[in-house]
Amino acid sequence: LRGQVMWNTAVHAEFVHDHADYGFETAGVKFNWRTIKEKRDAYVQRLNDIYENNVKKARIDIIRGYGKFTADPEPTIEVNGKKYTAPHILIATGGRPALPSDREIPGASLGMTSDGFFDLEELPRRSVVVGAGYIAVEMVGILSTLGSKSSLLIRHDTVL
Repeated sequence: LRGQVMWNTAVHAEFVHDHADYGFETAGVKFNWRTIKEKRDAYVQRLNDIYENNVKKARIDIIRGYGKFTADPEPTIEVNGKKYTAPHILIATGGRPALPSDREIPGASLGMTSDGFFDLEELPRRSVVVGAGYIAVEMVGILSTLGSKSSLLIRHDTVL
């Protein structure tokens, strides 16, 4: 969702860029990263609260923690030392990106994951995005469109 908000922000920047072609004078238009960050984060938090309240209204328990299936005969999971049995169990695993160590890739600690992108307080003047997945491509496009001099690095074993 945060990525979609940032993508929409970049789309608006493209529209502003093209306005002169349609007769609109747009001199002096400025972009404020902090404004979109604050509004994006508030919007996402508001939606998360709505979703969680709807789940609670539906009398669904949310149990946060690390869990594992047990050997019990009925469907059972153990989360933080407590067992839960139910006819239907949904495990939403989530995910976190992993950074290589500086030993594996010298300088890796100087980088950030896509999560770090959403924590940025200011638009970087220059950025390098490593990878060729859709998130990397979207991120470099967003950064570039909003004014960061951006490069995309793609590893490949042969010259294309």
